Amino acid sequence: MGMKILVVGSGGREHALVWKIAQSPLVEQIYCAPGNAGTAALARNLPLDAHHIEALRDFALAERIDLTVVGPEAPLVEGLTDHFRDKGLAVFGPSRAAAEIEGSKAFMKDLFAKYRIPTADYRVFEDAEAAKAYIRYQEPPIVVKASGLAGGKGAIVCRTLSAALATVDRLMVHREFGKAGERIVVEEFLAGEEASFIALVDGERVLPLAGSQDHKAIGEGDTGPNTGGMGAYSPAPVLTPELHDKAMAQVMIPTVRALAAEGRPYRGVLYAGLMIDEDDDLRVLEFNARFGDPETQPILARMRSDLVPLLLASATGSLEGMAVDWDPRTALCVVMAGNGYPGAYERGAPIGGLEQAAGLEDVMVFHAGTKMDKGRIVADGGRVLGVTALGDTATQAREKAYQAVRLITWKEAYYRRDIGYRAVAREEEAAEEDAR
Repeated sequence: MGMKILVVGSGGREHALVWKIAQSPLVEQIYCAPGNAGTAALARNLPLDAHHIEALRDFALAERIDLTVVGPEAPLVEGLTDHFRDKGLAVFGPSRAAAEIEGSKAFMKDLFAKYRIPTADYRVFEDAEAAKAYIRYQEPPIVVKASGLAGGKGAIVCRTLSAALATVDRLMVHREFGKAGERIVVEEFLAGEEASFIALVDGERVLPLAGSQDHKAIGEGDTGPNTGGMGAYSPAPVLTPELHDKAMAQVMIPTVRALAAEGRPYRGVLYAGLMIDEDDDLRVLEFNARFGDPETQPILARMRSDLVPLLLASATGSLEGMAVDWDPRTALCVVMAGNGYPGAYERGAPIGGLEQAAGLEDVMVFHAGTKMDKGRIVADGGRVLGVTALGDTATQAREKAYQAVRLITWKEAYYRRDIGYRAVAREEEAAEEDAR
């Protein structure tokens, strides 16, 4: 008998996880709660929301699920893994106490200060007027962040003092992100290039995954408000072998040791958003307690190893001696979203061209905000699809991904046309150097 695995969540990350898990010879049956139109082709979707922790636990007990893999951050912060482990169920993801590294930016920043992990200078506020008084003495740009979970949209870079003051009101007075803005973090703006450093952790050991780079802003050239992510690619050229080693030594290993020392041993995915400056110094922008979305899509597209033993080792055993085999090619993911995202957007538009796009060689179309409606796949979210392609270079991967994107149509579709621009520019510069 093969394993039964439950994947919790409904986004592009979860479709990518289901897609990769389905390739494992160890697995017999996959369930996804609640899943989407993409996961339905590989798993049995369940009418259970990711927040229905007790119902999910009861299902896992009744069906004798061998491993539950938690995609989104909210159920982790709400304590899903604690409920499962209390019943003897194997579950991949950190405890509620350990997941606070994402659930509370204030906790994260204070942990960094205590254990001297490099990050931006900051102050935490629970009172709007006190925050504004502090801001008036700062030099813009200033970053104002909701301390709690805000779907990747709670960090706002303010270019002027007036914008920073208005952002405090948005978060603390008007409660744009609800309870997430009850506490805020005001911190210095860090210049440089971002990279995503994602690793598996078993409580003490850190197994790094391939580096990646996300495109958070809605607009081309990284302009406009932040989103959950408009595209990503792996590997990220900015993350050189030297910087990879530095990130492990200065950030990842110290953070895992710090959490263990605080009585919050960490198991699961630990994801550091890093800022790398022109001197190759790095500082942590944020930590996430789960796989990134959309970084997971290109990372898993490149992963040759079976993912399931890695998840099991993190959840229930030891990662000692384990390694990951990577496709040396570049994978690039373009997110197709509903027009208006990250603000209001329409749902229900039928999507065409999915089979043609997925039929292209080395292209995977991961579903995020989709559902079946009367036999048709329709848009049902802000971020709808993650069109992912492999290529020998970033330039080739990008060309292939956008070739697939152009085959997909639905009313109100929006996507950035410059995903991977930094990696492509590096390749062009290298070609010019060679030509000389």
